[in-house]
Amino acid sequence: MNTWKPKNWDRLQHQLTPYLFLLPALAVLGLTVFYPALQAFFLSFTRYEYDLTQPPLWIGFKNFRRLWVDPVFWQTFRNTFLYLICVVPVLVSVPLALAILVNQKLRGMHWFRVAYYTPVVISMVVAGIAWKWLYADNGLLNQLLKLITISALPWLTSPAWAIFSVMAVTVWKGVGYYMVIYLAGLQSIPQELYEAAAIDGSDGIKKHWDITVPLMRPYLLLVAVISAISATKVFEEIYVMTRGGPNHSSETIVYYLYDKAFGELELSYACTIGLVMFLIILGLSVLRLSVERLTASNESVQGEQVQPAIASKQA
Repeated sequence: MNTWKPKNWDRLQHQLTPYLFLLPALAVLGLTVFYPALQAFFLSFTRYEYDLTQPPLWIGFKNFRRLWVDPVFWQTFRNTFLYLICVVPVLVSVPLALAILVNQKLRGMHWFRVAYYTPVVISMVVAGIAWKWLYADNGLLNQLLKLITISALPWLTSPAWAIFSVMAVTVWKGVGYYMVIYLAGLQSIPQELYEAAAIDGSDGIKKHWDITVPLMRPYLLLVAVISAISATKVFEEIYVMTRGGPNHSSETIVYYLYDKAFGELELSYACTIGLVMFLIILGLSVLRLSVERLTASNESVQGEQVQPAIASKQA
């Protein structure tokens, strides 16, 4: 007995099969990511705090008006922006210099690669505790300063020094990670280009300015966007080392959200902060996708440009 099938059933079945395989993962994501995100979006328009046994009370845009006049939020926003403009340039430039250094074919260079990458695999909690000891009043850094007749510095207890001390840990932890990204890009540059540049008189540091930096531009943009997103979401080192103090001087948006949600149980206001944070991260993520497309297109153009240069050198 023939069973009735819709028109183009085979093609439709072929198109639906991948989504059937994705269905379990989508179900898990829906329960753990999408549904909580939608609920947080709803709670940002309600009052839901302190007594969590009571249902949320709809209040419209009051949380957003409160956020607009909240001085602590704007302080954390400025701290986050300061993190961006201080940490990102360092994480874009220093790892590139290290990548160029460890890309040299010298004896024992693989040990330097391991040394620079080791901080990446160390837990941020462990790193934060270790650096907190180094920053202590009688810690190693202040002891070294005393040896050169400089008085001890309040690394984590002064509003002027706290956030910059935490930034140093972020940089120390991330340099090795971005170095590996640059190293992958450097190893894709044909050595023949440097040899051709040496014939034209471009050698030493000049060859990196003439060849390395232009060809690494897509990787520079990619690292800039990734490090910007990471700097915007910084939390662990602040939680371990300063708890946002002193006087909110090292507190970022993410830590302020955490404190409101789990410290003061103002869940609806924390969701409002999270919504603003989501919009910032969304903008940076869209920028990252654009950079990745630019990287892919530039790599194809780079390949087309490299072949004639190599061919002319061999000729």
